[in-house]
Amino acid sequence: MGRLYKEYVIEQLDPEGNIESVGYRRDPNFNFGYDIVDRIARENPDKLAMVWCNENGEERFITFREMKEESDRTASYFQSLGIKKGDAVMLILRRHYEFWYCIVALHKLGAIAIPATNQLMTMDIIYRVNSASVKAVVCTPDGDIADLVDEAQPETETLKIKILVRAKKEGWLSYEEGVSQALPFSPPTGDDRPKADEIMLMYFSSGTTGMPKMVAHNHYYALAHIPTAVYWHNVDPNGLHFTVSETGWGKAVWGKLYGQWIAEAAIFTFDFEKFNADDMLKKMSKYKVTTFCAPPTIYRFLIKEDISRYDLSSLQYCTTAGEALNPEVYKRFKEQTGIKLKEGFGQTETTLVLATTTWMEPRPGSMGRPSPAYSVDLVDEAGDSVSPGEVGEIVLRLDPDKPTGLMMEYYRNEELTARAIRDGLYHTGDTAWRDEDGYYFYVGRTDDIIKSSGYRIGPFEVESVIMEHPSVLECAVTGVPDPLRGQVVKATIVLARGYEPSDALAKEIQDYVKKNTAPYKYPRIIEFVEELPKTISGKIRRTEIRKRDQAQ
Repeated sequence: MGRLYKEYVIEQLDPEGNIESVGYRRDPNFNFGYDIVDRIARENPDKLAMVWCNENGEERFITFREMKEESDRTASYFQSLGIKKGDAVMLILRRHYEFWYCIVALHKLGAIAIPATNQLMTMDIIYRVNSASVKAVVCTPDGDIADLVDEAQPETETLKIKILVRAKKEGWLSYEEGVSQALPFSPPTGDDRPKADEIMLMYFSSGTTGMPKMVAHNHYYALAHIPTAVYWHNVDPNGLHFTVSETGWGKAVWGKLYGQWIAEAAIFTFDFEKFNADDMLKKMSKYKVTTFCAPPTIYRFLIKEDISRYDLSSLQYCTTAGEALNPEVYKRFKEQTGIKLKEGFGQTETTLVLATTTWMEPRPGSMGRPSPAYSVDLVDEAGDSVSPGEVGEIVLRLDPDKPTGLMMEYYRNEELTARAIRDGLYHTGDTAWRDEDGYYFYVGRTDDIIKSSGYRIGPFEVESVIMEHPSVLECAVTGVPDPLRGQVVKATIVLARGYEPSDALAKEIQDYVKKNTAPYKYPRIIEFVEELPKTISGKIRRTEIRKRDQAQ
């Protein structure tokens, strides 16, 4: 059990027996649908693939046999609609189990899957459909997203097929009716069969600094998530892994699909409308989740609950990514659960780049060390490596070959691709520093760095101190133009329950920062808000705060 992934990785060990480097056995015909899902269904049909539940008490236990059968029926239905290799299909399916049927079906056909969130607005849909020449949309009936797709369609040229799951709507095809009438699936052959080096998946980046970019990945991308699941998430083939992510965000395929199933672990999916820490903890207790991954935002809410009220005895291992983890959150979670959070770092354009792997001791505030799958470095503006303690940009070295897992390109944008991949490096645009032992510590996006009175200040280091104050639930640190200092530090803060905004509280937070880090870093401006502006994937949009401040 759980050894299938070994057929695809080539591991080199260090003298202590830890994974030092990783390569992959790349079959030019590799296909996640056929070679992973269908193979497990054939060899171990009753193996659990997914436990799904929702807020209404509904639940489903889906085996790999069912996953193969349903994805085959879906693929056949898509074929009958003329969807074929190279066609772009947008999936707006929240956390519905139909998402997995559809994305595996698209992989089998060689169509390009474009997961998207139901938080998109009309202009977002128009932009995505026209940018990627989307041919079909498969959509949830929840909310008004289907109506917004209808509004967007007249402004598009390629959108011809609209499929709705779990409901009927004029102008839309019924997914359930189509699948129920589908003929037996005939996998494509010859030139119609997908090749491993062709586009399999495309995500629109979260757009923290501008319009979302189209990030294209080929079929080998699935293999590159073996380290994600095995070396970082530490999934158990006999356990249940829960990654908190809506399927419109790239983190979903990091933690709810590729690596986990290649490692033959079952995944847990909680299909909720609005996050509630109590509900989530109850579900984790009921279904006996063994490994868990969530962004720091989720952990910030979990530690505000009395975790001792929930039976989490099955929980063995916890990880976090999506944004930098504040040391205070790490400390509080460990106090309440005894579990040390292990942080990781990656992007839509990559798989896991930095990680606190299973064989590493975590250091609070650190993202860990380079994944054995990549050659990672920190460089200055000239492209030269920086010394320990110095801030540099996180890059991937491409010599001798472009690593498996790195994006193919920014689709239809040679200029942006050339800006990110140049001089033998892939530039992440994120900055960090590393200690003498090679642990990396996040500083911020290259355009988030605050330059004040000659000092270079990373927003995350200030946010981490502010987060230690008991009144603070969330915060974002940005630079505000200042005629004397160039920029001054501003903190935009969401308060925890029981606290009210006041000048006295702002002064208390400022004094706390002065006492707990270099005084020049303290926020000279504090603004209390109800919520922070975020991308559709939940990342804080500091750029929006900066634009608003500049306008004022």
